[in-house]
Amino acid sequence: MSQAPVIETKDLTMRFGGNVAVKRVNLRFEKFRLKSIIGPNGAGKTTLFNLIGGQYKPTSGRVFFNSRDITHLDAAGRAKLGIGRSFQLTNIFPSLSVLENVRLALQSRADVGMVFWRHWRSYTEFEDRAYNLLKQVLLHKRWSAEARTLTHGEQRKLEIAILLGLDPEVLLLDEPTSNLDIKRQLEVMDIIQSLVRTNKITAIVAIHDLNLASRYSDRMIMMKDGKIIVAGDPAEVLTAENIEAIYGVKVDIRN
Repeated sequence: MSQAPVIETKDLTMRFGGNVAVKRVNLRFEKFRLKSIIGPNGAGKTTLFNLIGGQYKPTSGRVFFNSRDITHLDAAGRAKLGIGRSFQLTNIFPSLSVLENVRLALQSRADVGMVFWRHWRSYTEFEDRAYNLLKQVLLHKRWSAEARTLTHGEQRKLEIAILLGLDPEVLLLDEPTSNLDIKRQLEVMDIIQSLVRTNKITAIVAIHDLNLASRYSDRMIMMKDGKIIVAGDPAEVLTAENIEAIYGVKVDIRN
């Protein structure tokens, strides 16, 4: 018997006026896997993420989380269930320290807000957990720095740590390696892969780079014009007869 998926979409469709951004997409995302969604710009990757994450409500179709229909749940409701969503632009509190950014996520998950008469040093239980999460993304040495002073790559790592503070079952990561040099790209993807293996998390990554996708993914899904063109393991997808035409370049994968 096949494993029940953690995320499943059925005939998921999103129209913006006369434009169909996502067209009748049927996908199953198994637990504890790293899946990548690839495709050229405008393929529908981010729109699909917004439909799964709850930022958009579909024109038609359904989204399921652990067999529960969550189609009409908003983003906050889905986050509470365990779906963590990042964006192409980093989403952090720039004036707070690295540790405080993660601590606030942990407090939010525990439904513990800030109390004005309580000194921030009294939140030690959350601070300890935040520091451990920063270790997982290799950012613990920068714990006291203001988030605004981090490099772009470090901010990407911080965003992942913030998502981990929300205790997700699923990470939806939209272009987590964008605008990074190859060394930083590999660092971020190494972290994501490690989290899948050690934290028992499912990661779904929207990514443009075929080389990175094939190197790290258990499965790959290629989109074009809002539709699924091919899905399978990296070897199957990268040898699809139309992939070079879709990308407009010769595919030359080096792992």
